[in-house]
Amino acid sequence: MSLLGIFRSPKKRTPKRGPREDLPPEVKRVVEVLRSVNDPETGVNIVDEGLLYGLTVEGGRAQVFLLLARSTPECHFCQSIAVNVQRRILRDIIRVLREEGFNRIEVYNEIGLLLEEWGDNDGSARTR
Repeated sequence: MSLLGIFRSPKKRTPKRGPREDLPPEVKRVVEVLRSVNDPETGVNIVDEGLLYGLTVEGGRAQVFLLLARSTPECHFCQSIAVNVQRRILRDIIRVLREEGFNRIEVYNEIGLLLEEWGDNDGSARTR
């Protein structure tokens, strides 16, 4: 490598959009289903917006992990809007996964707090 080569900036890598290639087919399918859930504030789906950061699929059970960090904590009006947006997103996640046939759905935030759940192990509907 020449002396000038040291100062050249490395080629930038563009992150790939969408599910990783090594994911199981059932996880990829759920990620694609979750693309139909839009953030009502921005109109962008939760996958492309980066709100979905984890997912576990086991049979009829889905655990969804979301990054829902709030901005401007001192603004009470902003907090109210954020809570309403979050409720809408949670409701839409439960709806689309129920339509896909899941009988147990759990949605968690970035610190592992259960935000919403639907159903139980025997398949009967139960909304938190």
